Order: sequence, then C-alpha cells, then structure tokens
Amino acid sequence: MYDEFNNSTDFTERAWDALYDAVDNAYFSDKDASLIYTVLSKRLKFIPFGEYLKRYIYRKAGFTEAFENVPLSDYQQVIKESFAENYTPQSFEPTTAKLSALSKNWLTQQTVKRKVVFLLGFGLSMSPRDVNEFLTKALREQGFNAKDPFEVICWYCYKHGCSYLKFEELWQIFSEAAPDALDARLFYSDMTIGARNTVASLNNDAALISFVSRLKTSDNAPKLSVTARRYFDELFTKARELVAEIYNQEEEEQFEDELTIYRSSLMNNERLSDAEVRYRLKRRAEMKKVYTREDITESDLEHIISSAIPTDRHGNLTPGKASKLNAQFSGKRFSRQHISEILAGKAEVNRFDLITLNFFIYSQSLDLYPNPKTRYISFIESTNKMLEQCWLGELYISNPYECFVLMCILSEDPLGTYADVWEMSYQ
Repeated sequence: MYDEFNNSTDFTERAWDALYDAVDNAYFSDKDASLIYTVLSKRLKFIPFGEYLKRYIYRKAGFTEAFENVPLSDYQQVIKESFAENYTPQSFEPTTAKLSALSKNWLTQQTVKRKVVFLLGFGLSMSPRDVNEFLTKALREQGFNAKDPFEVICWYCYKHGCSYLKFEELWQIFSEAAPDALDARLFYSDMTIGARNTVASLNNDAALISFVSRLKTSDNAPKLSVTARRYFDELFTKARELVAEIYNQEEEEQFEDELTIYRSSLMNNERLSDAEVRYRLKRRAEMKKVYTREDITESDLEHIISSAIPTDRHGNLTPGKASKLNAQFSGKRFSRQHISEILAGKAEVNRFDLITLNFFIYSQSLDLYPNPKTRYISFIESTNKMLEQCWLGELYISNPYECFVLMCILSEDPLGTYADVWEMSYQ
C-alpha cells in the first residue's frame, strides 16, 4: 500500500503529470495559454503545510491504510507520542496551549511560523535534510539560515542526533556568552555559501558556541542573504537592459511610422529644397529617444512583466484576490513596491523573485534558445544552480507558480503566454 500511495498521490508526480498533459497536447502550440490556465485552475492547487506534515508522518509511521482514510487523531497521536519520547515541549516559548490543540493546528493550517518546523524537527526526530525540505517546500522559504544563532544551534543538534534537552543546554550557554570580539557586521557581509560551509564544519560544542557568539549583534541588524541579493542584483541589471531594448524597439517602430508621415509632408512642400528636406529629416532623427539601463525603474519592470494585470487609477496593480488563481499565485506577483523594498535593504530576496527575473531573461533570449526544450533545460539548470547557492532549494514542480513558469518556458512565446494566463485569471 505504501508504494501505491507513493505513486498515486505524491505531490511531485501529480504536478509532473499535469505539466506533461498540457505541453504534450497537440494543441499546445496554438492554445498554450488556455491549456495552462486549465491545468492551473483545475489540477494544480496550493498544498497546505498540514498536507506536507501528514504525508511525512504517514511515511515515517508506516501507516498501511489508504492515505485519505487516516483520521486526524492518528496523526495527532503520533506527534504526541514522538514529542514525549524525545522530551520535546509544545513550544520553544512558555505557553498554556496543549499539544493536542497545537498539533491539530499544524495538521490543518495553510502555513505555520518558521519556528514550528524547527520544533517538529526535534519532536519528530527529523534529519537536517527533512527540516530543510519542510522549510523550502512546505513553507517555500529559505533553508537553514547560517547567520541565525537559533537555526545554527538547531541544525547542529539535528546533525549530531542531539535531543531538545541538549538544544536547551546549548542555547543557555549561547545566551550567557559574551559577543565575540570579531565585528559581527563583517560576518553578515559574507555570502550564504561561505556561512554554510563554516557551519558544516562545526563538530563539537566549543566550536559551535564560538561560532554563534560571532553572530551576536546589539543593533538587531537583519540577517539578509548576501548571496541571494547578489544574484538578484545581477538579474535585475540584466532585466533592466532587456527592458531598455524593448522600449527602444517600440520607439524605433513608432518613430519610423511618424517619420514616414513627416517625410511625405516635407517632400510635398514645394517651397523646400532637397537639401532642406534632408536637413529637417536628420534633425528629426536626432530627436529619437534612446533608452539605457539607467532609465529603467522598478515601475518599468513591473509594467513589462505584469503587463496583463489590471491597474487602478493610481497605476497600482489590482489586488491579487481579484484573480481566479489567487490561491495558486498568492504573493508571487512581481510588484514595484516589493522590488523597491529589496533595493532599499528592507526586504529579503525570495525564491519567486529570482525565478521570475530569470524567467523574464530567458523569455527574451529566444534567438539564443529557439528550441523550447533546449530553453527549458537551460532555464532549469540555471535557476536550480542559483537557488541552491542561495539555500532556497531547487525548483519544486508542486508549487503551482513554478510549474506555471516551466510550462510558459516551453511555449513559443514565453512572456506572451505568461501574460495571457494572468489576463485570463482576472476575466
């Protein structure tokens, strides 16, 4: 029965089936947007955190009955027994809430706070990989943050098979330790991959405490990923260059139309000599606007990528709740407000920022990748390399938005198809 569950209801396999049913359809080249919209609206749903947790417990507990027939109380019982066996409390902070009530919430919620995953890591004896997959797949967030003392100590305990009681001991030592003399702000400028490599080398308690003591700061500086920001800046720069090219192409086409009319008007003017006509045409040509990367703002990029999303009279995107795909795409729209916050250092770069920017760049590289399948393979390799370097986890087909982007990449006009699907969702 376990294999049947694995094959019939696995989130990833179901998503791949949906993608192939769309892109392998004989009408995909002509009706790509319609087919993609149908798949998104009817077959690809947002998977709540509770479903991930149930699937994990189902497999780990070795249930033999059909997945859909396991009552909620059975999952709660597994959590209760495992937490007791591993001496794990119901929360990292003092609380009067009972584990029975909390576990019910975890098993039924759309999402949970990040710390819940770390608590479950202790309570359910998860491996570092298990916890990381919950963070990147179930929460769709960054994996272990190697610049956060709490997460580093948790990771150390998972790696070395330490219990929650050991975590409490190490956390107490860290809390009482003085900040390392090394300026922590210098450490926070390190890239994610460097911090991860350092954490991976921690093999004893003394090394751990020495490391996390370096992370103590008095100014509560945000622990933003330098690696993710580096990739974002590279993609954002390239995207601005491409938007400038788009604007210049549009300007060229519009100018040629206007110049044709102007030329005809001058040549029909009997009072102008040929030399005067050529001079006026030359001066008119010099008036043509030429866009550069520096001319392109966050608003311009939003205008191009989110062109099909309706706006209000102030130019702001219509609220996402108006889209029929809001459940699948919630929080995934590319907005100028979010980009401005990233550029100002007030918001973290998330996986969807990087995926969307890379998608846009590939959508404008049709000359380089005329074959959709070649473009698709290159996009996946490029995106996965970037996401892994940022500790965000590879592309996950079960995320509706990511499946959507992959289907668009396989179309003849990726950005046009992307826009058409968004437009359909608001009709």
